[in-house]
Amino acid sequence: VQEKKIFMVQGPYPTIRRLLRARGWVERKPPSVGRQLENYQPLHSPWPPTEEEEEEEEEEQCNEDPNGIHDLMSYLVRDRVPNFIWASYLSAVDPQLLEQDHVVNHYARVGAFTTKEGLCLSLQNLPWIEQADPNTFFPRCYRLGTTDEREAFIDDFRLTAARSLLKLALEEVGDRLRGTEQPPSSDKKPGWYSSHVFHPMPSTARPGSPVYPQLVEEALEVCEEHLGVLRHQDIDRGTPFPCRTCIDWNRFLQDYYCVAHEGAGLVLSGAQRERCQDLLRRLAEQLPQFSMEGKLNVWILKPGAESQGRGKAGESRGDTQAPHRGGVPLCPCSPGIVCATRLEELLRLARGCTAPSVREGKWVVQKYLERLLTIFGTKFDIRQWFVVTDWKPLTVWFYGDCYLRFCSRPFSLHCLERARHLCNVSVQKWYKTSPDQDPRVPPDRVWSSKQFQAYLAWLGQADAWHQVIVPGMKTAILNALRSAQDQVGFRKSSFELYGADFLVGEDCQPWLLEINSSPTMSPSSAVTRRLCANVQRDTLRLVLDRKDDPTCSIGAFELIYKE
Repeated sequence: VQEKKIFMVQGPYPTIRRLLRARGWVERKPPSVGRQLENYQPLHSPWPPTEEEEEEEEEEQCNEDPNGIHDLMSYLVRDRVPNFIWASYLSAVDPQLLEQDHVVNHYARVGAFTTKEGLCLSLQNLPWIEQADPNTFFPRCYRLGTTDEREAFIDDFRLTAARSLLKLALEEVGDRLRGTEQPPSSDKKPGWYSSHVFHPMPSTARPGSPVYPQLVEEALEVCEEHLGVLRHQDIDRGTPFPCRTCIDWNRFLQDYYCVAHEGAGLVLSGAQRERCQDLLRRLAEQLPQFSMEGKLNVWILKPGAESQGRGKAGESRGDTQAPHRGGVPLCPCSPGIVCATRLEELLRLARGCTAPSVREGKWVVQKYLERLLTIFGTKFDIRQWFVVTDWKPLTVWFYGDCYLRFCSRPFSLHCLERARHLCNVSVQKWYKTSPDQDPRVPPDRVWSSKQFQAYLAWLGQADAWHQVIVPGMKTAILNALRSAQDQVGFRKSSFELYGADFLVGEDCQPWLLEINSSPTMSPSSAVTRRLCANVQRDTLRLVLDRKDDPTCSIGAFELIYKE
């Protein structure tokens, strides 16, 4: 008590508990089923734990204190407010009981960057705060509950369809836009071209399929007007949409769907071909996301307040096997992430969800990365940790180790089921590896960053990790934090560990998807068992040991920003 070494852990964090006890700290335990001591009260009653938390807590309790010593010590400090609190949620802590030097692992109001809706809004405001363009690291995103943004999304969808149609037209005549889809050099490893980087699609037009001779001309007209707007555009998203009424958009989109998804053909003259090439080249210079867009106009619909891929129901038509929880299929109206290629479908899905956990309008829609780096033909993402130890001045520590999460089925833009497109462990754990999956994909669907670096070296891209991917992740994280800095509830003595999720484009550029508060520390593989234990150990070194010894080891953490 005199040394101020009383702690409380709420949630499945056995590593934190073990490390603090090894430092001589005494735990004040919250009540647990079958383990409560008389008159023992929690600091503040949190909501019921999840099934995963309950299972892990029960396993812990059965093994960690066979003689009841820790329970006894906890009982002796039952009336003391813990000096250190590590909880799954900030709501588990009563702020009125905290003294100035009490350490808590959460800040208030971090939803400004840890929810999809909050991150979307905060990054829209980034150009007003920093000289940075969110379109260079965050796929463009719209909040469908806001009228202006819903209209902006519809405009964006239409423009992307027009650009995509020009790409399809060039592809149909056997062309490739110079500089954007170059074949690999001959020194790449065998299979690099077909399995790992880009996925050009052959023409889908079938003999006798309908053709649309005017469609290319309309797309050229729209894109030329859009280019003129881009050259005079300021940072305000309210720039007028070009050619909003110059063509029948409903008919244009239906014709585009026939070409992109149903095999209809296009008529392209020699003059149009040259115009397509020149126009797409100039658009690529103006649009930071041109290189990752693809040509099928895939978008992803997400509940604005969800994180970590939970509740992924409402899957696309290609998903024929819904996961089960306890033998019961997930409700098709529950909140979840959906990939779709048709405007009317995306708007209908957002309007039609009746789940009480998703308030009307709390949906975001985001451009899907169609041209992404895959590993052995399989999509993956990166979970990258970082810690904020202060907001005034903003102080950010980047963790040197991270891990990759793989999907359980090969990547395909023609089949939008979640097993192929959502890398979250909470989604993929419901799926068995498909027979057509490349056997080199790890059975537990996890790689360390060291394994990924070795893979990049095998591809002939040994410098990509340190020169492109890591710097890009750091920049994206810092921009996200700065965009939300004024909205976060600041408190000295607090800190927070976050998990940022990234995709990697064909050019190895990282794209930020979301930032998670309370990233899972439950190991799903040998890699995550080691790395999750290490990041918890190093976080305690950073926020506790370093206070007494500024020269102590902080493991893999690196200070990347301090105002």
